[in-house]
Amino acid sequence: MPHAALKLISGVNTEETPTLNENSGVSQSNLIRYKYDPNGVVLVEKLGGWSRFNALAQPAIVRALWAWEDLNLNAHLAVGTQTITGTDSAQLSVITNGSIDNITPTALTDNVAPLAQSFAGNPSIEITDATVPGVTHFNTVYIATQISIGGVILFGLYACDPDGFLAADAYTVFARDKLGNLLPATSNSTTAVLPTFNTVNMSITVTVNLPNYTYAIGETFPVLVATTVGGITFFGNYVVQSLIDVNNFTIQSNTQATSTASGTMNNGLAEYIYSFGQGALPGGSGYGIGGYGLGGYGTGTPVIPSTGTAIDAIDWTLDNFGEILIACPDRDQPFETTPFQPIYQWDEGASSATIITNAPPVNDGIFVAMPQRQIIAWGSTQTGIPDPLLINWCDIGNLNQWIALVTNQAGSFRIPKGSKIVAGVQGPQQGIIWTDIDVWSMQYIGQPFVYSFNEIGTGCGLIGRKAAASFNGIYYWMSFAQFYTLSGNGVQPLLCSVWDIVFQNIDTSIDPISGVSHAQKIRVAVNSRFGEIGWFYPSITGGSGEVDSYVKYNVYLNEWDYGTLGRSAWVDQSVLGPPIGADPLTDLLQQHETSNDADGTAMASSFQTGYFAMAEGDFKTFIDWVWPDFKYGQVSQPKTSTINISFFVKDYPSDTPKVFGPYAVTQITPFFYTRLRGRLVSVLIASNDLGSFWRIGLIRYRFSQDGKI
Repeated sequence: MPHAALKLISGVNTEETPTLNENSGVSQSNLIRYKYDPNGVVLVEKLGGWSRFNALAQPAIVRALWAWEDLNLNAHLAVGTQTITGTDSAQLSVITNGSIDNITPTALTDNVAPLAQSFAGNPSIEITDATVPGVTHFNTVYIATQISIGGVILFGLYACDPDGFLAADAYTVFARDKLGNLLPATSNSTTAVLPTFNTVNMSITVTVNLPNYTYAIGETFPVLVATTVGGITFFGNYVVQSLIDVNNFTIQSNTQATSTASGTMNNGLAEYIYSFGQGALPGGSGYGIGGYGLGGYGTGTPVIPSTGTAIDAIDWTLDNFGEILIACPDRDQPFETTPFQPIYQWDEGASSATIITNAPPVNDGIFVAMPQRQIIAWGSTQTGIPDPLLINWCDIGNLNQWIALVTNQAGSFRIPKGSKIVAGVQGPQQGIIWTDIDVWSMQYIGQPFVYSFNEIGTGCGLIGRKAAASFNGIYYWMSFAQFYTLSGNGVQPLLCSVWDIVFQNIDTSIDPISGVSHAQKIRVAVNSRFGEIGWFYPSITGGSGEVDSYVKYNVYLNEWDYGTLGRSAWVDQSVLGPPIGADPLTDLLQQHETSNDADGTAMASSFQTGYFAMAEGDFKTFIDWVWPDFKYGQVSQPKTSTINISFFVKDYPSDTPKVFGPYAVTQITPFFYTRLRGRLVSVLIASNDLGSFWRIGLIRYRFSQDGKI
């Protein structure tokens, strides 16, 4: 009887029917990988396993991981979770040498009658808030309602007590102009005034009263707290139409007023959003800065610092600015109607992350541009209302300077196409920005424009904020119905032989809790050790809305495979060693390529070939003898793996196959008998034993002609 060999000739292909995918092409896979062989033989082996990076589970599903090393050679892993079930709080933590530090930013929103005091010639304005005592110079306040006092306007993010003032129920902020310069008050005053809207029945023109405003015709007047007056709900950006006098100007609403009325923003209450830092220093402090002559204006008694609650989030973007961790949350339920997604910083030794006060107060995400080291914020703002196409960046090496001046390289740019920026990534030579419809390059060119922006691809937008990555100078990403790459040849589709398994099975429905598409949970996963880039995604067949499946591409072999495994966050090979992924089922962090098992349990690895015809024509084929050929363990480990081989046999493509096996084989198995008969045969290779590793070799079988159909 003649002998033949089972030679695998290609990667996994689910586009072809199993019968079309003959000649030993693979039609199904799970937890395997392809390895290079210089002789052109396709080597399939069991995927590397994983073990716990640390023993404790995170308090909620992890959505972001970031690894870096500080100047003291301490390796850190930042971990950002979504909002913890049953609470309104997410968690941002840092793991260092096995120790976990909870550095979650805390905040508190207060709506209170505006009580403030200005001093002529002094930019320091004292704000009294008896309901939030203990505000100190470690804190930040976001004033979401414009407040006019002493000839200046307070609005936006402010550092608290920048002059060292310390009081139990009061704090100070510095008034500044649009360029960030200190703006001294023009008078002593205790009268704090919020904007008042005056409507006229059946008119869209609205008069706004705000003493000593600084807006010009054509500039934007933002309303961050929804306010209803005369049947009109004011919220968003409004263009100044005319200037009546120094206290009054007009805007236009989107709808006509239903009555003539007058009403103050937020019903006359100032809205303060406090962010709390690592704690205040005890003891009194003088009040004053050089040249203002107001020293000695403190309480002289210890002040108990106030605290807030941890912020909520559905996702985070993380990076490091040198040794400083940078974090931007994607808020689950922003503070009432006020948009507030600032950028936080954390340096080793601080007990919590704190706001970068001069950065935009609303951002959809961030990354750090290199080598010039600038924080790039997308989906950012210049008014407090988020602009989904706006990019802001700080000065080179200075995360506190965001106002563009001729003396620095801070700046902004608005992408002119698309509906929103989905994500940005820093690569070897440039930053890449994806919108929902196209992709843009962000190339550093220096002053005066700092960056040049060019559209380099259209119709290839990004499906989710973390579905793109740079690997070996090439960008890879998942779009809505295709994979793409960007290299020296421009944007190119990445042909995918498992397209059906991915794009016919991604769950893109809307999450009923967050109101965001489940596609935003997709996570790209680069494993540079093996030249692989994968995408974890929520499947329709899984049905939970959480990531439960993956598709993987070997960039060196141009081969695809797929399987069932969920990772809600991922970081590639780093200072911490092999890749680390977050398990959304157990909330554990798992370090990959560290074991042959799945966190101490056996891995169910397998692949099944297509159906290959044993003989052409009318004759069936009989197979009675099979010689298994595998590597049954790694070089430094015992060769104890047990591999199960099954055969699926049928005569026609639509037949229900007859299953022969599984036949368990080990290193001491020279052959086994099968005695199967048919026209079409598929082979399943699988393992589910603890501690095993295997790689397929050249399986041989004995066959003969055995009658007609």
